Amino acid sequence: MIKMSKIVRVGVTFPPDLLKDFDEIINKMGYESRSKAIQDAVRLYVSERKWLQDENANQTGVILMVYDHEKRGIDSELTESQHHHQELISSTMHIHLGVRDCLEVIAVKGKGSEIRHLSDELATKKGVKILKSVIVTV
Repeated sequence: MIKMSKIVRVGVTFPPDLLKDFDEIINKMGYESRSKAIQDAVRLYVSERKWLQDENANQTGVILMVYDHEKRGIDSELTESQHHHQELISSTMHIHLGVRDCLEVIAVKGKGSEIRHLSDELATKKGVKILKSVIVTV
């Protein structure tokens, strides 16, 4: 017997500028529906996060983070988090993207659970706009 999966309808809210950018991108890519594009985006997010689910495996990779350096206290909060996890961090690179935005590239190596903790800690800081972890199991 074949089990058919059901589609579940959910409501999602977006800031207008984010939705406008999303719609422009998916139209250029040729998506026929916004729902399909959102499903693909969620699948990509879930698959990327699954790399970090093997808690005990030694992993290596980079954490890419864009943040607004004019957010009060963000620089010291990010530095404090990185110092707290210094055993994971091999190197960092800081790039000024514009008047407000900075890109930080953090090379990491260690247990998946510890990398995930650092990634989550950084991603949830106010002022962090985008955080992406690119991790490979060693």
